[in-house]
Amino acid sequence: MSDVRWIAESHGGIDSMRLVAARVPAPGAGEVTIAVRACGMNPIDYKNLAGLPGFEVAGVISAAGPGARHSVGEEVLAFRVEGGYASALTVADRDVFAKPAELSFPQAANLLLAGTAAAEMLHLARIAAGDTVLVHGAAGAVGVSVLQQLRELGATAIGTASAASFATVREFGGTPITYGPGLAERVRRLAGPGLTAALDCVGTREAVDVSLLLVPDRDRIVTTAAHDRAYAEGFHAVGGTRASVEFRDRVRPHLIDLARRGRLTVPIGRVFPLGEAVPALRLLASGHAGGKLALIPAGAA
Repeated sequence: MSDVRWIAESHGGIDSMRLVAARVPAPGAGEVTIAVRACGMNPIDYKNLAGLPGFEVAGVISAAGPGARHSVGEEVLAFRVEGGYASALTVADRDVFAKPAELSFPQAANLLLAGTAAAEMLHLARIAAGDTVLVHGAAGAVGVSVLQQLRELGATAIGTASAASFATVREFGGTPITYGPGLAERVRRLAGPGLTAALDCVGTREAVDVSLLLVPDRDRIVTTAAHDRAYAEGFHAVGGTRASVEFRDRVRPHLIDLARRGRLTVPIGRVFPLGEAVPALRLLASGHAGGKLALIPAGAA
């Protein structure tokens, strides 16, 4: 079976995507080729849709170049890559890691983009044992990873979510609370004067306003989405800097180790055949995926 990959016209939107035949180059020095078993999906895939979409995959090494640490037949995950919506790809070995047996291929393919974003939020807010943290959007992909990493650090989490997602927030260690009018007062009743930090995974005006109202130290407020307000009002926004890239690269082995020890997992909402990337991206963009999504190439186990 010939290899395929998705390409997107520059800024053409989801409907500009095309599935094309792919020539996968043989790995050079320090490279490996991965037979992809699952392609991770993230909002950035449609928000910046151009060229070769997909930043993370999981699969099996099918070829290894000179000096590669990984060997043929090894189950792996890879992040940060380009062109992950593919049946196979050749990538730098430094971005490839042994797949924890505790994770399925779809879970492994969705571990690190959300996981490293969550880890960076905790790092910037200086979260430690004993902190009480408000997490906006706690049932989303980044929010669920934030909850698990907070629990690992010994911090207490209060997580905003819809009532339908309360069970998810509880499952991963948070106390759920509804967003919407009166949020600040509801948080005050739960946390009292002990709220020490706020992590915003949604970027809404409410999330930022409530965070600024309840957390006196703006150095302990972090957002993944409200970058303009962060720059204007003096709190942190993740991503977009060399320091962010370097931190996320450094933290990858730690997150994989947490997954290997059963301390970090990824809820999967649905998987799609690789050929159905367009409807899968539409579902992802709707905000109602019900967990992470993955694309499965034809013939992948």
